[in-house]
Amino acid sequence: MARFINPFTDVGFKRIFGQEINKDLLIDFLNSLLVGEKHIKDIRFLDKEVLGGTIEDRSCIYDIYCTNEDGEQFIVEMQNRRQQNFRERALYYVSQAVVRQGERGASWMFDLKAVYGVFFMNFRLDGLPDKLRTDVVLADRDSYELFSDKMRYVFLQLPSFNKDESECETDFERWIYVLKNMEVLERLPFKAKKAVFMKLEEIVDIASLSKEDRMKYDEAIKIYRDNLVTEAYARNEGRAEGRAEGRAEGRAEEKLDNARNAKRLGLSPDVIAQITGLSFDEITAL
Repeated sequence: MARFINPFTDVGFKRIFGQEINKDLLIDFLNSLLVGEKHIKDIRFLDKEVLGGTIEDRSCIYDIYCTNEDGEQFIVEMQNRRQQNFRERALYYVSQAVVRQGERGASWMFDLKAVYGVFFMNFRLDGLPDKLRTDVVLADRDSYELFSDKMRYVFLQLPSFNKDESECETDFERWIYVLKNMEVLERLPFKAKKAVFMKLEEIVDIASLSKEDRMKYDEAIKIYRDNLVTEAYARNEGRAEGRAEGRAEGRAEEKLDNARNAKRLGLSPDVIAQITGLSFDEITAL
């Protein structure tokens, strides 16, 4: 039985990064993500469900939504399953956070604060290179010179991270290693390097959950595992269908090859049709 919670579940992810009492964990992770660029001192959690401007507008429901002391906003999402139009969803979420900064009245001069979208993905996104981190910014297509720093997307493909504990050199890599392997670890590493991992171990220990939280977590892990089984079944069915289609295509091509050989031997179309089962039109078209 696992000792630590699975961070890929909704309950597990929000227990780690979505609690006011433990916001220092999220601050530490964001600082490790943006090391050399900025240092966040404090964050304030915002309403995770943001309604559209009208009844017809689509609302946004974020996993984690917060702002730092400079007014910059951070959307942190854990996506466990492949989702149609995932790129577009990420664009929509960040764009909506930018648009909502607009103020009524003529005095507002488009003084926008940066919005960061951080998307954990427990899968590889089609079209992205096979690497852990892909940063997307607004930049000139030819010179790559930054055009604006007000929109930033960070996609983290967890299956592309394959470092061992001893190979992790930065706090960011240590965070990713712990999150990816948490459910199978007997102890959390790196506690001697940084106290935040000691606090993390206390929070994610299943034995520390209250009865109510344990019930919520058990339900979340059931949904998580059911989804894995469903996806595995769909993949197996797809492979089986692909093999069946491949065999059918192979048999059809074999018939055509036999018909071509028979034509070269001078057999009549009627005889070839009887041998191969092809139609007269198919044979004459060869």
